[in-house]
Amino acid sequence: MGPATRPMGDSVYRLSAMCTGTEFRVYNILVVDDDKEIANAIEIYLAAEGYRVRKAHDGEEALAVASAEDVHLIIMDIMMPKMDGMRATMRIREGKNIPIIMLSAKSEDYDKVTGLNIGADDYMTKPFNPLELTARVRSLIRRYTDLGGMEKKTGIYKTGGLCVDDEEKTVTLDGEQIACTPIEFGILRLLAQNAGKVFSIERIYEAVWNEPSFSPENTVAVHVRRIREKIEIDPRNPRYLKVVWGIGYKIEKIG
Repeated sequence: MGPATRPMGDSVYRLSAMCTGTEFRVYNILVVDDDKEIANAIEIYLAAEGYRVRKAHDGEEALAVASAEDVHLIIMDIMMPKMDGMRATMRIREGKNIPIIMLSAKSEDYDKVTGLNIGADDYMTKPFNPLELTARVRSLIRRYTDLGGMEKKTGIYKTGGLCVDDEEKTVTLDGEQIACTPIEFGILRLLAQNAGKVFSIERIYEAVWNEPSFSPENTVAVHVRRIREKIEIDPRNPRYLKVVWGIGYKIEKIG
């Protein structure tokens, strides 16, 4: 079935349905960039992949769209008028766990780590390869739909008071549900279903991001830190998610 298009405002929605069994699903991408040429170029590549694209040109507009519409992934520029991408991401993360890819002309590790710390799932520096961007979108969409319960159910993994439920796509600690982004859930699921086993940073990245690892240390470490802040009483002295120095990370196996 070919893509259908219809105009809406200054944007063009491209509708594509992915068949899963007898069910059709539509994936909506919000592209946020004050440079309209960049936003339009990203839309062209995403539309070619069959996604439905919505555009915004500042953080305030992005918040309005994300609140009013069903968005499955956001591509968020950092430097924008009215409200920058950092502030917009923090606001979105107050109530939503949808995947966010940050874009920036800056390449310093500080900006990347800051973006990941406030809730972004991935980070790309301008100029970027559009094919790499669409590949990362596909990867995050797969994890988002998995977290939403669209993939095959596989099990429930418990250690101590921590429970990662791959059937309900939830994480609970001592009976209280913990809000996780798709990346956080993916890391927890990988480690929890192999409790006691140590995974290198490279193996975690390749398994969760589903792509080859190139200098993944900061990216994985930031997500691990965010997970610890959510599941550990004392993140500096973790009970569950532990580092094995020089090797990687593991979830402690607690009877």
